Amino acid sequence: MASAGVRALGNSLKELRIHICQKSPASQGGRDFMEKLYVPLKLKNPQLPILLRECSGIIPKIHARYAYGQETSVDISDMGKDQVLQTVNELASRQP
Repeated sequence: MASAGVRALGNSLKELRIHICQKSPASQGGRDFMEKLYVPLKLKNPQLPILLRECSGIIPKIHARYAYGQETSVDISDMGKDQVLQTVNELASRQP
């Protein structure tokens, strides 16, 4: 099952932004993640804003925003969709 690792992300995460390039091979895992795992992730986390930003030629990253405007980002270049999901889960379990 493709969505086996998708879970509720808890209350510490306030926003998730995923920045990917539409064409670059380094963003393929991010594109696959959004194509296959976005819907199950959103169903488990209906109140969490999950934003996808596409821009040509950028380094693919996930930006996580926590309480009081604290943010962190992780480079997801050349990751597979399952590694991207693992990164999302790790960001959700972090305390800013």
